Amino acid sequence: MEQKDKIVAELEAIRTQHKGILKPADVVAFAKDATTALHERFEWNDGTAAAEHRIWQARQVIRTVVTILPQSKKQVRVYVSLQRERAKGGGYRTVEAVLKRKALRSEMLAEALADLGVFERKYSVLTELTGVFEAARRARDAAGG
Repeated sequence: MEQKDKIVAELEAIRTQHKGILKPADVVAFAKDATTALHERFEWNDGTAAAEHRIWQARQVIRTVVTILPQSKKQVRVYVSLQRERAKGGGYRTVEAVLKRKALRSEMLAEALADLGVFERKYSVLTELTGVFEAARRARDAAGG
């Protein structure tokens, strides 16, 4: 059995043991057993895990800061992370700086359209969103993608 299949089987076993609900805390508790396939998916060194968690917390703080863009009068996040920064270990730029530079704006648009594709794949079973998916396709076509 492949590792992915083992992980899926373990997740299903956990879900079944908990009345059909899969909770992250139950997954962690199960994965503490070093003989499970899930075990290697976690950082078990508490010092390293704590440092990684603080970095995750910093990302959450960065994501909560919002501003009103003068040209649109809409509230938006102040900081955005583009793939080019994530590929080099992460980092954020101000949304205003990204929108002012054509290349960065194009990169942000490409990422937004890719996110729309993920959204569409996740929720394609909901026929109520057909109009949203059609609008997303029109936006991709208009952007040349």
